[in-house]
Amino acid sequence: MDLELPLAFEVGSLVILTLILVADLLLILKRPHIPSTKESTLWVVFYVTLALIFAGLMWFFADGEHAGQFVVGWLTEYSLSIDNLFVFVLIMAQFKVPRRYQQEVLMVGIIIALVLRAAFILLGAAAIERWSFVFYLFGAFLIYTAIKQAIGDGDDEEEKEGLIVRLLRKRIPISNEYDGKKLRTVIGGKKMWTPMIIVFIAIGVTDLMFAVDSIPAIFGITTSPFIVFTANLFALMGLRQLYFLLGDLLERLRYLHYGIAFILLFIGVKLVLHAMHENELPFINGGQHIEWAPEISTWTSLGVIVGSMAIATIASLIAAQRDKRRAVTGSEA
Repeated sequence: MDLELPLAFEVGSLVILTLILVADLLLILKRPHIPSTKESTLWVVFYVTLALIFAGLMWFFADGEHAGQFVVGWLTEYSLSIDNLFVFVLIMAQFKVPRRYQQEVLMVGIIIALVLRAAFILLGAAAIERWSFVFYLFGAFLIYTAIKQAIGDGDDEEEKEGLIVRLLRKRIPISNEYDGKKLRTVIGGKKMWTPMIIVFIAIGVTDLMFAVDSIPAIFGITTSPFIVFTANLFALMGLRQLYFLLGDLLERLRYLHYGIAFILLFIGVKLVLHAMHENELPFINGGQHIEWAPEISTWTSLGVIVGSMAIATIASLIAAQRDKRRAVTGSEA
């Protein structure tokens, strides 16, 4: 179904959201600090509430289907973005980023991610509009990614990141120490880049790799570029605060990757079914639409996504608690 939202609503929304993002960035630049659990919680609640208000406005200006697609798309991107946090933690630890500057690093990384994802969204929307068989490709890729997510250990991503870092160090002069939050410093009268530049690039490249998975996934929910972009925007806007809120809890969510893998698998199958329904490939069913292929509703997708994340999180916390009891019992013995 082609989605048509009022142009004034789309433009006004993007202007307001951009202003909020800029205000958030200026606040961080003016007062770099380590956010408390209370502060992080309030910011997460703020962005979640803002997303729900946005969904309500979309319902008012359009209809429930638009709003539902935004909510499902936002939750999908939020779920997949949590996977980014694991890698962000590793990057921060690997490069020993001072904790008081981690907010700024994450914010710059988010802005880089938004620019990269906007390009992906425009390319994806153009491809979908021109070639319906792209849904087959997206679906197959997500199914492959889901299997890899369930059985893989992320070594490929770390190897790519390490290669990029090694190339950077060979090409440009980079100091071994940070100089506050500066990108450039002077050592022995010579201008050099600080390790902060590597951190920014590492986070940007990491998100680029994740976007390759997440953008096809949300196109399985909606084909509206506006909804796809705003869902990504809201997911990423809340990601920085979630990083500090979850903290060490991330290490305890051992089954989270299974939940994310199931979401990718589900959306991959959903895309393939949609491609079959819209089929125009001459070697499949003679180029005719496959009418018996079911279309999975937006609300069914919402239930699967929320259920998958809830089950994975609960199972992880139960397993962590069980391990803690065993450790206590073992130490007493």
